Amino acid sequence: MSENELTTGDFTEEGEPYSLFGRWLKDAETSEINDPNAVALASVDEHGLPDVRMVLLKGFDERGFVFYTNFESRKGEEILGQMKAAMCFHWKSLRRQVRVRGPVEIVSDEEADAYYQSRPRGSRIGAWASKQSRPLESRFALEKAVAEYSARYAIGDIPRPPYWSGFRIRPLSIEFWHDRKFRLHDRIEFRRDAPDGPWTKVRMYP
Repeated sequence: MSENELTTGDFTEEGEPYSLFGRWLKDAETSEINDPNAVALASVDEHGLPDVRMVLLKGFDERGFVFYTNFESRKGEEILGQMKAAMCFHWKSLRRQVRVRGPVEIVSDEEADAYYQSRPRGSRIGAWASKQSRPLESRFALEKAVAEYSARYAIGDIPRPPYWSGFRIRPLSIEFWHDRKFRLHDRIEFRRDAPDGPWTKVRMYP
Protein backbone atom coordinates (compact mmCIF):
# COMPACT_ATOMS: atom_id res chain seq x y z
CA MET A 1 0.00 0.00 0.00
CA SER A 2 1.13 3.55 -0.63
CA GLU A 3 1.60 6.12 2.12
CA ASN A 4 -1.64 7.78 0.96
CA GLU A 5 -3.61 4.52 1.13
CA LEU A 6 -2.38 3.90 4.65
CA THR A 7 -3.70 7.19 5.96
CA THR A 8 -6.90 7.76 3.97
CA GLY A 9 -10.05 5.83 3.14
CA ASP A 10 -13.22 6.30 5.15
CA PHE A 11 -13.56 2.99 7.01
CA THR A 12 -15.55 4.99 9.58
CA GLU A 13 -18.62 4.65 7.34
CA GLU A 14 -18.69 0.86 7.87
CA GLY A 15 -22.04 -0.35 9.21
CA GLU A 16 -20.89 -3.44 11.18
CA PRO A 17 -17.56 -4.59 12.63
CA TYR A 18 -16.96 -8.15 11.44
CA SER A 19 -16.63 -7.49 7.71
CA LEU A 20 -14.32 -4.57 8.45
CA PHE A 21 -12.18 -6.71 10.74
CA GLY A 22 -12.03 -9.41 8.08
CA ARG A 23 -10.73 -6.96 5.48
CA TRP A 24 -8.16 -5.54 7.88
CA LEU A 25 -6.94 -9.02 8.82
CA LYS A 26 -6.64 -9.93 5.14
CA ASP A 27 -4.59 -6.77 4.55
CA ALA A 28 -2.35 -7.75 7.46
CA GLU A 29 -1.80 -11.21 5.98
CA THR A 30 -0.11 -9.57 2.99
CA SER A 31 1.85 -6.90 4.88
CA GLU A 32 2.96 -8.34 8.24
CA ILE A 33 6.24 -10.28 8.23
CA ASN A 34 5.24 -12.66 11.03
CA ASP A 35 1.93 -13.85 12.48
CA PRO A 36 -0.67 -11.32 11.27
CA ASN A 37 -3.10 -13.10 13.63
CA ALA A 38 -0.95 -12.36 16.69
CA VAL A 39 -2.90 -10.48 19.35
CA ALA A 40 -2.29 -9.21 22.87
CA LEU A 41 -4.72 -10.94 25.23
CA ALA A 42 -5.59 -9.30 28.56
CA SER A 43 -7.15 -10.93 31.60
CA VAL A 44 -7.28 -10.31 35.36
CA ASP A 45 -6.55 -12.61 38.27
CA GLU A 46 -8.59 -13.21 41.43
CA HIS A 47 -7.08 -10.07 42.99
CA GLY A 48 -8.04 -7.87 40.04
CA LEU A 49 -4.41 -7.61 38.89
CA PRO A 50 -4.28 -7.40 35.09
CA ASP A 51 -2.15 -9.69 32.97
CA VAL A 52 -1.34 -9.64 29.24
CA ARG A 53 0.42 -11.89 26.74
CA MET A 54 0.53 -12.59 23.01
CA VAL A 55 -1.61 -15.39 21.56
CA LEU A 56 -2.73 -16.33 18.06
CA LEU A 57 -6.27 -15.74 16.84
CA LYS A 58 -7.49 -19.03 15.40
CA GLY A 59 -10.89 -18.05 14.14
CA PHE A 60 -13.55 -15.36 14.11
CA ASP A 61 -17.10 -14.96 12.91
CA GLU A 62 -20.23 -13.22 14.15
CA ARG A 63 -20.08 -15.32 17.32
CA GLY A 64 -16.73 -13.84 18.33
CA PHE A 65 -12.94 -14.28 18.40
CA VAL A 66 -11.39 -17.69 19.17
CA PHE A 67 -8.03 -18.75 20.59
CA TYR A 68 -6.83 -21.98 22.18
CA THR A 69 -4.80 -22.70 25.30
CA ASN A 70 -4.05 -24.96 28.23
CA PHE A 71 -6.85 -24.27 30.72
CA GLU A 72 -4.43 -24.99 33.57
CA SER A 73 -2.10 -22.19 32.42
CA ARG A 74 -2.15 -18.80 34.09
CA LYS A 75 -4.28 -17.25 31.36
CA GLY A 76 -6.57 -20.26 31.36
CA GLU A 77 -7.18 -20.05 35.08
CA GLU A 78 -7.62 -16.26 35.01
CA ILE A 79 -10.15 -16.40 32.20
CA LEU A 80 -12.04 -19.31 33.76
CA GLY A 81 -12.19 -17.33 36.99
CA GLN A 82 -13.66 -14.18 35.44
CA MET A 83 -15.02 -15.30 32.04
CA LYS A 84 -14.08 -11.90 30.63
CA ALA A 85 -11.15 -10.83 28.46
CA ALA A 86 -9.87 -8.24 26.01
CA MET A 87 -7.70 -8.31 22.89
CA CYS A 88 -5.60 -5.75 21.05
CA PHE A 89 -4.38 -6.29 17.50
CA HIS A 90 -1.63 -3.93 16.29
CA TRP A 91 -0.53 -4.08 12.67
CA LYS A 92 2.41 -1.69 12.56
CA SER A 93 2.94 -2.03 8.81
CA LEU A 94 -0.62 -0.76 8.25
CA ARG A 95 -0.72 1.66 11.17
CA ARG A 96 -3.92 0.03 12.36
CA GLN A 97 -5.19 -1.24 15.70
CA VAL A 98 -8.29 -3.16 16.75
CA ARG A 99 -9.44 -3.59 20.36
CA VAL A 100 -11.98 -6.22 21.45
CA ARG A 101 -13.63 -6.56 24.89
CA GLY A 102 -16.34 -8.84 26.21
CA PRO A 103 -17.46 -11.94 28.06
CA VAL A 104 -15.89 -15.29 27.22
CA GLU A 105 -17.34 -18.72 26.50
CA ILE A 106 -15.65 -22.09 26.02
CA VAL A 107 -15.82 -23.44 22.48
CA SER A 108 -17.60 -26.72 21.84
CA ASP A 109 -15.73 -30.01 22.11
CA GLU A 110 -16.28 -30.49 18.39
CA GLU A 111 -14.58 -27.17 17.59
CA ALA A 112 -11.68 -27.88 19.96
CA ASP A 113 -11.19 -31.41 18.61
CA ALA A 114 -11.21 -30.22 14.99
CA TYR A 115 -8.66 -27.50 15.62
CA TYR A 116 -6.46 -29.75 17.77
CA GLN A 117 -6.29 -32.39 15.05
CA SER A 118 -5.32 -29.73 12.50
CA ARG A 119 -2.17 -28.84 14.48
CA PRO A 120 1.24 -30.28 13.60
CA ARG A 121 1.98 -33.54 15.40
CA GLY A 122 4.75 -31.91 17.43
CA SER A 123 2.36 -29.23 18.69
CA ARG A 124 -0.14 -31.88 19.77
CA ILE A 125 2.61 -33.71 21.68
CA GLY A 126 3.67 -30.40 23.21
CA ALA A 127 0.17 -29.83 24.57
CA TRP A 128 0.59 -33.01 26.63
CA ALA A 129 4.23 -32.45 27.60
CA SER A 130 4.06 -28.82 28.72
CA LYS A 131 2.62 -27.95 32.13
CA GLN A 132 2.13 -24.44 30.90
CA SER A 133 2.95 -21.54 33.24
CA ARG A 134 4.27 -23.81 36.00
CA PRO A 135 7.92 -23.95 37.15
CA LEU A 136 10.24 -26.06 34.96
CA GLU A 137 13.31 -27.55 36.62
CA SER A 138 15.34 -27.78 33.40
CA ARG A 139 15.09 -27.91 29.63
CA PHE A 140 15.97 -31.59 29.87
CA ALA A 141 12.81 -32.24 31.91
CA LEU A 142 10.69 -30.77 29.12
CA GLU A 143 12.52 -32.72 26.43
CA LYS A 144 12.10 -35.90 28.48
CA ALA A 145 8.35 -35.31 28.72
CA VAL A 146 8.17 -34.74 24.97
CA ALA A 147 10.02 -38.02 24.38
CA GLU A 148 7.71 -39.90 26.74
CA TYR A 149 4.53 -38.65 25.09
CA SER A 150 6.01 -39.16 21.62
CA ALA A 151 6.57 -42.80 22.53
CA ARG A 152 3.10 -43.13 24.08
CA TYR A 153 1.42 -41.78 20.96
CA ALA A 154 3.84 -43.17 18.39
CA ILE A 155 1.00 -44.82 16.48
CA GLY A 156 -2.41 -43.44 15.63
CA ASP A 157 -4.15 -40.22 16.61
CA ILE A 158 -3.05 -38.08 19.50
CA PRO A 159 -6.11 -37.31 21.65
CA ARG A 160 -6.80 -33.78 22.82
CA PRO A 161 -5.80 -33.32 26.48
CA PRO A 162 -8.84 -32.81 28.75
CA TYR A 163 -7.37 -29.52 29.98
CA TRP A 164 -6.75 -28.09 26.49
CA SER A 165 -9.49 -26.25 24.62
CA GLY A 166 -10.53 -22.88 23.26
CA PHE A 167 -12.10 -19.65 24.40
CA ARG A 168 -14.34 -17.36 22.40
CA ILE A 169 -14.56 -13.67 23.27
CA ARG A 170 -18.09 -12.50 22.50
CA PRO A 171 -17.44 -8.79 22.13
CA LEU A 172 -19.50 -6.03 23.62
CA SER A 173 -17.17 -3.53 21.96
CA ILE A 174 -14.85 -3.57 18.95
CA GLU A 175 -12.77 -0.46 18.33
CA PHE A 176 -10.94 0.34 15.09
CA TRP A 177 -8.04 2.81 15.07
CA HIS A 178 -6.14 4.10 12.05
CA ASP A 179 -3.10 6.37 12.13
CA ARG A 180 -3.39 9.86 10.65
CA LYS A 181 -0.99 12.77 10.50
CA PHE A 182 -0.30 14.92 13.57
CA ARG A 183 -1.91 12.22 15.76
CA LEU A 184 -5.36 13.20 14.49
CA HIS A 185 -6.25 9.55 14.06
CA ASP A 186 -9.49 7.98 12.86
CA ARG A 187 -11.16 5.96 15.61
CA ILE A 188 -14.59 4.29 15.74
CA GLU A 189 -16.13 1.95 18.27
CA PHE A 190 -18.96 -0.53 17.74
CA ARG A 191 -20.86 -1.15 20.99
CA ARG A 192 -23.73 -3.32 22.19
CA ASP A 193 -25.34 -4.18 25.51
CA ALA A 194 -25.37 -7.97 25.05
CA PRO A 195 -23.38 -10.46 22.95
CA ASP A 196 -26.37 -11.08 20.68
CA GLY A 197 -27.59 -7.48 20.61
CA PRO A 198 -27.51 -4.92 17.80
CA TRP A 199 -24.46 -2.76 17.25
CA THR A 200 -24.29 0.98 17.60
CA LYS A 201 -21.34 2.92 16.22
CA VAL A 202 -19.62 5.89 17.81
CA ARG A 203 -16.86 8.01 16.33
CA MET A 204 -14.23 8.80 18.96
CA TYR A 205 -11.77 11.61 19.46
CA PRO A 206 -8.24 10.29 18.78
